[in-house]
Amino acid sequence: MKVYSIGIGPGNGEYLTPQAKQAINEAEVLVGYGPYFNYIEELVGSKETISTGMKKERERAEAAIQKAENGQTVAVISSGDSGVYGMAPLLLEMKEEKNSEVEIEVIPGISAMFAAAAKLGAPLGHDFCSISLSDLLTPWEKIEKRIVAAAEADFVTAVYNPLSKGRFWQLMQLKDIFLKTRSAETPVGILRNVGRSDETMKIVQLAKLDASMVDMFTVLIIGNSQSRIVGKNMLTPRGYYNTKDESEDKIGRKIMNESFRTILSEIDVNNAPLDHTWVALHCIHTTADFSIREILELRNDVVPELYQQLYSENPPAIITDVSMVTRGIRKGIAEKLGLTIKCYLDDDRVIEMAERLNITRTQAGIRLAVEEYPNAIYAFGNAPTALIELVKLMRNEKADPAGVIAAPVGFVNVRESKWQLKHGCPDTPAVIIDGRKGGSNVAATIINAILSWGEASEMRPGEGL
Repeated sequence: MKVYSIGIGPGNGEYLTPQAKQAINEAEVLVGYGPYFNYIEELVGSKETISTGMKKERERAEAAIQKAENGQTVAVISSGDSGVYGMAPLLLEMKEEKNSEVEIEVIPGISAMFAAAAKLGAPLGHDFCSISLSDLLTPWEKIEKRIVAAAEADFVTAVYNPLSKGRFWQLMQLKDIFLKTRSAETPVGILRNVGRSDETMKIVQLAKLDASMVDMFTVLIIGNSQSRIVGKNMLTPRGYYNTKDESEDKIGRKIMNESFRTILSEIDVNNAPLDHTWVALHCIHTTADFSIREILELRNDVVPELYQQLYSENPPAIITDVSMVTRGIRKGIAEKLGLTIKCYLDDDRVIEMAERLNITRTQAGIRLAVEEYPNAIYAFGNAPTALIELVKLMRNEKADPAGVIAAPVGFVNVRESKWQLKHGCPDTPAVIIDGRKGGSNVAATIINAILSWGEASEMRPGEGL
């Protein structure tokens, strides 16, 4: 009184496991979808066979359990793995329904997605899921929720049953959903009749996926945000190289990397320029304020331009409006590059000038700074009056800064100071935090983002921490 539920693999005899062969040999009766017997023809011999057409799964399960209850050993065959969209769940449900004494043993098989993955290389190297687009037993509304969840969670996704005569639009709807959170260049492996003599395989970009490329015998594997093409293979890295690269990092850099990964999991940066993303990530890491992405403005290639100058033989000085900005700039990188970082606020000359001219100390500090460093990078994280003073000096051709970091914070003249820079000095490379937000920590972290621009392509921040 035994039923084996057997996965025979995708079709080629090479994919049939020794355990599956042994179970088939032990069986007196074989039950399955008619064409599957062609794949195990040499094992059928004189055994009794019960075959049915498509959509007759219940009839096959009924017959198998009936034969087993009559004392025979039965093998129910499924393609791939019988537990993956196969007969195993139905057999166990029916045994429960009938309260049958029949023993059911599930024999694992090689699922189509694993055979397809092996052909492609290593697309399932990280977390993955599978989704069937067949709505015969599952309503489309539930399938669509699973598609959305898989796309948003960045799962590598194997897609079964992508097309049939009556289902012609579902795959393209899946594509549209994935493109909302996944890059248009995401690799998609398309395999038809994998493991069989007429197998075909190709890899396309997600944006180019079309329903005309598939049929009911096709399995697709959609990569995640890290998947890429390596030669002829599709690869989803597990992260070993990242772990190795970070293993010697100091704790500060490890924390910053983890922070960036967390932020990236919560925002969509697919269509954003890398320099904007890089600076925004630093600002969000520092403030936990995601809205900074929307108010961050980069002008005149400011990030690569200032990065190049700071790493040149004669880097510009960095002048700050308040000492808090100075203290927030990474000293390790600054010392390596030999940078001059200066705040004039406590200079005795500033105190005297401010009292004599009845201006703020930050204004006086900027006037002195411009006399000594007219071509510096100026970073403002507190004082809008200092930024307004610099704009006036620039427009009077007394200063020509290499760049300006405009992030003063507050309620009086803050927005106006940024507008003056934006509209009064349109050709100056600048990072501007629009509106009232900003702060010394923001100004400093923007400088740090520029200093570490060389790390942006690998998205591995924190040098010098």
